[in-house]
Parts: sequence; C-alpha cells; structure tokens
Amino acid sequence: MRHGNKKNNLSRTASHRKALLMNLSCQLITYKRITTTVAKAKALRTFIEPLITKTKANSSKEAIMHNHRIVFSYLNDKEAVKELFTVVAPKVADRPGGYTRIIKLGARIGDNAEMAMIELVDFNEIYGKGIGQATETVKKTRRAGGSKKKADAEAATDDAITEAEVVEETPEA
Repeated sequence: MRHGNKKNNLSRTASHRKALLMNLSCQLITYKRITTTVAKAKALRTFIEPLITKTKANSSKEAIMHNHRIVFSYLNDKEAVKELFTVVAPKVADRPGGYTRIIKLGARIGDNAEMAMIELVDFNEIYGKGIGQATETVKKTRRAGGSKKKADAEAATDDAITEAEVVEETPEA
C-alpha cells in the first residue's frame, strides 16, 4: 500500500528522477512547450511551479540572489535560469499561480502511452489574451432561471422595434 506517498516515482531511482525532471524543466523553460507522457507532465508541473514562484520580484537584492541560487540548484543550467528570471518572470508577475497547462494528446503509436503537451500559460496566444489585444469583461450574474425568460422577451421586443424602424426609413417611390 502507498499510504502518504504523494510523489510519483516514475519507475526511477531518486537520482534518475531528479535528472529527468531537471532536463524536462530546462526544456520547458527554453521552448515554452514540450510533449511528453501524462505522468511525466504531472510530475513536472509539481516540480516547476514552485521554481517559477521563486522568480517573482522580491524587495531586497539579497533575496533575489538567494532565489537565483536556489533555482540554479534545481536546474543546473545557467541559460535556463537566465531565461526564467528575465523572460518568464515578468510575464507571470501578476499571476497568482497555475503557470503551466497540460493538454492531453492521445495515445502514442509505438507503446500506447498517454501523451500530453505541457506549456507555460502566458506564452500561448491562442488560449490566453495575445499581446496588444483588448478583451471585454462581461459581468456574470447568478440568478434564478426566471431571469432568462425576461432577457429573451426584451430581446424579442428590441428586434421588433428595429424592424419597424427599418420599414419607416425606406423611401417609397
């Protein structure tokens, strides 16, 4: 029984698992999107999200340098750490969490393993809001089902008014 064992061991020793997650996270930071198995993607999410949280700006210079050292101890790649602190950190500065997204892709042909794409949420312009795009915020209300009937009735009367205006505006010869 696996009482209290939250970590997915991925059928690897501790050192092999650490190296695997280190390499996957460096590739995710570099390319912003990678394809792997679902189990590895879920393990990677729990590995990388605390590291991204550490990149958020702190008040003192000593705290920032300390976070650089901590993240480097997990990644062991200078370029990935630099990319994380200079490119990724400013984009996720206002996000409270949930920096990655896992999209399931189906089974792999060779061994029927469930595949998934894991990506950084703020770097996908398809799902999120793109650079320079303005989005409208629509207020959602929580009402009972009766309000839907009133809204439909108002829309029907508005349509009838616009049709009447169109008829009045057309000149007759």
